Amino acid sequence: MPTGPQTETARHSTLFVMVVALFVTNLLISNVIANKAIELFGYPLQAADLIFPISYILGDVLTEVYGFKRARRVIWIGFGCNFFAMVAIQLGLHLPAHPDWHDQGAYEAILGNQPRILAASFCAYLVGEFVNSVVLAKMKVWMAGRHLWMRTIGSTVLGQGFDTVIFLGIAFYGIWPSDMLLSVMLSQWLFKVSYEALATPLTYLVVNTLKRAEGIDVYDTHTHFSPFAVRE
Repeated sequence: MPTGPQTETARHSTLFVMVVALFVTNLLISNVIANKAIELFGYPLQAADLIFPISYILGDVLTEVYGFKRARRVIWIGFGCNFFAMVAIQLGLHLPAHPDWHDQGAYEAILGNQPRILAASFCAYLVGEFVNSVVLAKMKVWMAGRHLWMRTIGSTVLGQGFDTVIFLGIAFYGIWPSDMLLSVMLSQWLFKVSYEALATPLTYLVVNTLKRAEGIDVYDTHTHFSPFAVRE
């Protein structure tokens, strides 16, 4: 099984940068459109649910191809970019408006998240993404690289489970009735897992293409899986 030095082979490759850019862009857009509630096939969702699962698919790709160490850095990069975007949006929200500009209410409605929602989003993102990446990396070693579909779906079941429960729990516990909260948690989790399962052929295509193009296939056999080992 390929190990060790391969983790550094494609550090600055164009393909790796493209995957990172897509991951961060998807994360930022998801947070911008998250305020809109929608209903799809009778299930209550947020508009962000239509694209946010892509971040888990890209996280699977990063971990599967480049290894957990590289995925860990990207997860923190996404967190930093998201935090910067949040600060910039809040700055724009609180700056005094020009007398001729009358859309402050619309700005607040779309972009003005409450501190509780922001805290829920940041916590859910970090826990969910790291659980997803760690589970996939360890399953890859256990399975000797076989059954990618089992690893991507299995890691998503856990990662999206933590993400959904943490976000909705922090954001809406005590605000929504308990039965409604549990119903939304279950529907969102099922939707996200189904999303990942349906995207499995695309995940296979992207993973195999990147492995061939980069010439790597990293196994985290001796990896320290702490989310905070950023210098490793």
